[in-house]
Amino acid sequence: MHFLVVVIFASLVSVDAAAPRTFLWQEVGSSSCVRCCGASEEPTESPKKSRVKEYAVYSMPRVQPRIEMTILKGDKGEMGGKGPPGVSGKEGQRGTQGPFGTKGQKGHMGPAGHSCKIQYAAFSVSRRKSLHSTEYYQTVIFDSAFVNLYDHFNMFSGTFVCYIPGIYFFNLNVHTWNLKETYLHIMKNTEEMAILYAQPSDRSIMQSQSLMLQLNEKDEVWVRMFKRERENALYNDETDIYLIFNGYLIKAMDD
Repeated sequence: MHFLVVVIFASLVSVDAAAPRTFLWQEVGSSSCVRCCGASEEPTESPKKSRVKEYAVYSMPRVQPRIEMTILKGDKGEMGGKGPPGVSGKEGQRGTQGPFGTKGQKGHMGPAGHSCKIQYAAFSVSRRKSLHSTEYYQTVIFDSAFVNLYDHFNMFSGTFVCYIPGIYFFNLNVHTWNLKETYLHIMKNTEEMAILYAQPSDRSIMQSQSLMLQLNEKDEVWVRMFKRERENALYNDETDIYLIFNGYLIKAMDD
């Protein structure tokens, strides 16, 4: 514990009219030096002098205390504890956008994701033998396959079965027979979707037909011959291939 020591310096100030006054008296005319002696030593005769008493006025000095403030400062105390947080102020306005920072470093490689299931469907089949229509409607059967992905094309029935709903592209190529009519339908289930036709001619030619279809699951696409008054036929031989039917998935339908 520290004790506060107060030192008071007294200073004298000048005497003014309001200062208290002290009255002293003195004899006027007496010698300034007086001998002190006993009664037996007193002179028989002493000169008679007139003594006059008067009062002399002397002003008493006034004492004005003054405190020196610079010596009242104590030693530096220890830091106090942290006070409680104050009340939050109002939210200020949004500032302007700052400048772009520098490009950061390349991050670490993330974990491997899950593999997505990619769906495919495609076929390309052909017929090596010529075909003459014997019925009013006759399904074209193909005997060779260039591509038959997942066996979606049924070689026994001559139909493509849709297992992946979506948009498909189909193409049919044939070779006509001299002096005979060529009349074919590209079918979706039981509905005629496109016709491939060539009139009878003394020259055989290649004919082609293409289309896109939107298929649902279990839809079937196939080719049939349509017989009218004239004979309907498709030309082919054992060495060359003229009759080809193609199809593939363009885009699967979203779930």
